[in-house]
Amino acid sequence: MKKTFSIFFTLTLLIFSNLSINSCGTREDTVSCFPNNPINVTLNLNLPAYYVLNQVGGWVYINEQQSGTRGLIVVRASDTTFKVYDRNAPQICPDTNTTLEVKDNIKIICPKDNAQWILLTGQPTAGANVPPKTYLYNYDAGGKILNIYY
Repeated sequence: MKKTFSIFFTLTLLIFSNLSINSCGTREDTVSCFPNNPINVTLNLNLPAYYVLNQVGGWVYINEQQSGTRGLIVVRASDTTFKVYDRNAPQICPDTNTTLEVKDNIKIICPKDNAQWILLTGQPTAGANVPPKTYLYNYDAGGKILNIYY
């Protein structure tokens, strides 16, 4: 009886472990299959490629090394704050057409399912109930250097 219970318990544990590892249910602010890559990017806002980030509402795509699997969207949200979004859609597993894009300079969209978020805040507006994954940053206003990390 004890041996049968141990085998049953072990099989049950393995099944539930496998389901939780392979599922695409939500965890934290993304689906469980969301890529987890290190992020380490430094932007000099004095350079022409990043001038747009000196104005509130300005945004750029970042596709440099160590900027995730699909890159980042960096937005100047206010005079003192930025938003740094991962370009992987947070509500569905990565697939073709799940790279987030900025549309009309006011919203972020997922081309696969047309989920939408407000660019300046990341708040979901249609098709998703989670915000895009965001990353931490440090900003040196004097030197206009933005360091993004995870």
